[in-house]
Amino acid sequence: MKNDHTPPGGPGLTRRGFLTTMGAGAIGVAASEQVLAAGAEAAAPGLMPANRTFKISLRINGRAHPVLVEPRWTLLFVLREVVGLTGTKPGCERGECGACTVLIDGIPRYACMTLAVEAKGREITTLEGLLQGEALGPVQSAFAEKDAFQCGYCTPGQIMAAEGLLRANPDPSLEEIRRGVSGNLCRCGAYRHIFDAVRHAAELKAGK
Repeated sequence: MKNDHTPPGGPGLTRRGFLTTMGAGAIGVAASEQVLAAGAEAAAPGLMPANRTFKISLRINGRAHPVLVEPRWTLLFVLREVVGLTGTKPGCERGECGACTVLIDGIPRYACMTLAVEAKGREITTLEGLLQGEALGPVQSAFAEKDAFQCGYCTPGQIMAAEGLLRANPDPSLEEIRRGVSGNLCRCGAYRHIFDAVRHAAELKAGK
């Protein structure tokens, strides 16, 4: 007589046996996942768990800022929402427009593509850091004098890219200026004025 509890998959294995086997397999998978997770954590002890905050110090515009951050937070988010420096603008937030450009150790970087924890121990300069007291810095002044903006949204990033260029090359040619700000998009198309502003900023920095 056929066993009513025999599953269609094959004779000799009862339904109870089948369920017992599946339960044991699930337990084994769960246990192996725990072992793998423990192994990964042991292999990379420096990794920060997500969704937990850690206290780090960011040096921004010459001042140390102790902040609590999650490891997934971008420098853009921390600058604006934690430190309160809103001169750095969010644009595409995927490294294409350059609106969020800041200087890290003097080099232009997209803040939206940089984790805050990556910037620990580095010198971060934002648009606010270019001010000379209450006065505009040379690059900021040059952009105002040469009318190098229309809507102005991309301007902070353009200024930071220009500042980075002039720190590396105080007397750039027009082609070098074009390359230096090529990572920053202006949807208004004010590029000619931007190039003029960078050239004028170089003159202002040189004291001409």
